[in-house]
Amino acid sequence: MNLIRKCLYFFIMGCGIFLIGVTLLSLLNTSHWYLAVLGFPRLAILIALVTCGVLCLLLSAKKQVSYFIFTACLLVSVCLQVWIILPYTSLSQKKVKSVDADQVSRQSSISMLIANVLMSNRNTKGLLEQINSREPDMVLAMEVNSRWVNDLRVLDKSYPYQILFPTDNTYGMSLYSKLPLTSSKVLFLNNKKVPSFQCMVRLRNGKTFQLLTVHPVAPKPSLHPDNMGEKENGLLKAAYLVAREKIPTVVAGDFNDVGWSYTTSNFSDISNLNDVRCGRGLYNTFSAHTFIFKWPLDYIYVSDEFKVVNLQRLSAFGSDHYPFYAQLAFLP
Repeated sequence: MNLIRKCLYFFIMGCGIFLIGVTLLSLLNTSHWYLAVLGFPRLAILIALVTCGVLCLLLSAKKQVSYFIFTACLLVSVCLQVWIILPYTSLSQKKVKSVDADQVSRQSSISMLIANVLMSNRNTKGLLEQINSREPDMVLAMEVNSRWVNDLRVLDKSYPYQILFPTDNTYGMSLYSKLPLTSSKVLFLNNKKVPSFQCMVRLRNGKTFQLLTVHPVAPKPSLHPDNMGEKENGLLKAAYLVAREKIPTVVAGDFNDVGWSYTTSNFSDISNLNDVRCGRGLYNTFSAHTFIFKWPLDYIYVSDEFKVVNLQRLSAFGSDHYPFYAQLAFLP
């Protein structure tokens, strides 16, 4: 029994040392995908670190020097993970202020549903059910190909204002709006095969704001367009574009990155936009196919003129992403 206990103790300690190493490596600002992705599952790593600490405490017969060194390193790693995740919890201050729905008129509000549909997913009905249940003013769909765009034509009557750019490389995009869109452009910020949309949106009260929709390339090897060996700068180009315009702005999309990464943090600093999640929760939108490894990938960033009325992560519909819904008030 003592031998089994000792083996378990050293196994758990080995797991803890591995997690400590992952935590430290995740702090590096690097373009190497296999290091960059270590910063994604921070909540899962935090839970695993705490679990290792508790099990080592229960299994260790004698508290030797190695145990205290290991525990100290474990605590430092836990603190680092908590410090990084904390801004996304209700324990932190909201970067985008809230406003009650009864204090906002329909004319000055906008609701948006964003969804990475997963190109191979064929459950169009599931997404349409989400749209019909919320009736958002705008729908942003990503990873759409021609089949998806054709299946979503049932939205044409309710959403007459559209920007469509389907592709077969998992970076197609389509925007559907009940509100008028003007000055619409399809941009290619960092890759000629990866579109982004830019337009002006006119609310029911006549006021306008800029909308920029993005879906940068994922930081991993891919048969589709990739940026392996390069730092992701599609988001940063979007940030400089927003900073140059200096008008009320919403940026939405699948960032293929977490909000606490160096790239996304730089995007926020340069654009002077804030993540609607901060101070409210993680709202993990990826992956809908796993129970443990989940993190936020789909984002809505706004300028100071916007307030949050409601945020929701919606139900899965066959994609590896959950849809993300936001109701905002435009109060310049």
